[in-house]
Parts: sequence; structure tokens; C-alpha cells
Amino acid sequence: MADEIINRVANNKKLITFDLEEYYPTGKRQQFDIKDWLYEGLILKENDFRDQVASHDWSAYQDTYVALHCSSEAIIPGWAYLLVTSALAPYAKKVVVGTLQSIETILYTEIIQHIDPTPYKDKMIIIKGCSNKPVPEEAYIAILQKLQPVAKSIMYGEACSAVPLFKKK
Repeated sequence: MADEIINRVANNKKLITFDLEEYYPTGKRQQFDIKDWLYEGLILKENDFRDQVASHDWSAYQDTYVALHCSSEAIIPGWAYLLVTSALAPYAKKVVVGTLQSIETILYTEIIQHIDPTPYKDKMIIIKGCSNKPVPEEAYIAILQKLQPVAKSIMYGEACSAVPLFKKK
């Protein structure tokens, strides 16, 4: 009878795996490009722009995270993004200026700010490295900074192949 192989590292009860994917906020993400509302894709004419905002069906963005951007080389005044955000506010979960990646970064930053580090005091932590959802690199940095002041040690990856990042002296 062959000996059973037991992964003692993975079964170590002293290790706590912190999986950022578990904090992933559900909801549709969309980009909104204001370029199409610019004259020749480059010039913002205030009255025309305001008419576009007023006549657009914003209900299509119900319960979504929206990233506002302009894909042309146009210089967009700050009020334009504010005007679009004002119209989106009753529908969207959150509006940011930037990319879909910007949405993920901002959402994770907000979530991590509200995590209580107390349960991780003097614990050995592995920040799980692989995920099926778009966890931005900034989220890994933010959680490391949140947990490092209280943790005994922090590693990155999986229990079987973790990379040491920090050990309290």
C-alpha cells in the first residue's frame, strides 16, 4: 500500500489565505466614449454636447460601473465629464474618468480601505496570486500595505509555492 501524499503546507492551519477575488464587486462594467458627441470628434460645442446629454437614454447604464473617456486627441473641459456623470448618477453604480482598469482599481481601493486588519494580527498570510476575475495590481499593493503593519508574515501566490514578501522582525 502506497503512502498517501499530504500537502502539509496547504493544510497548515496557521496560514491564512487572503483572496482578493472574494471581494470582487459584481456588476456590469462599461466604457462611455464621448468622442462621438464632439464636432468632428475633436471639438466640444457646449450647446450640442448638452443636447446630446439631455437626449441620451441613460437607463441603459442601470446598475453598471461606467468609465468615461475620450478616445480622440480632443481636450475635454472638466465640466463635460461632470455633466455626463450628473446624467448617469441616477442609474450607474459608480462613474469614473478613465478605463475599465480604472474602475477595478478604484473599486478595490475603496473595498480595501474598509477591511478591518485586526483578524490578521500576528498571522501568517498568503495573498492569493491567481484569480479568474480582473484584480488589478494596485489591489495587491493596497492589501499588502493594509496587512503588513499587523501581520507576522506575508507571502504571495499559493500555499505550495508562495513567495515571501514580508516577515516581522
